[in-house]
Amino acid sequence: MTDITTMSQDNNLLDFAAERARRQHDLNDKRLAEVRRAFEQAMPMAGKKKPKKKPKKR
Repeated sequence: MTDITTMSQDNNLLDFAAERARRQHDLNDKRLAEVRRAFEQAMPMAGKKKPKKKPKKR
């Protein structure tokens, strides 16, 4: 009978290593997104704007 109660209690246990890894991953993703956003504001991508054509010399 104790084996059944032990098994039901195991379902409620958390794997702290996995939860910590998931949280660290989320924090790193958040930090990366912030850095990427700041970098794009400081140095916009050249592919988004059309380059100006130089006038032809005659």
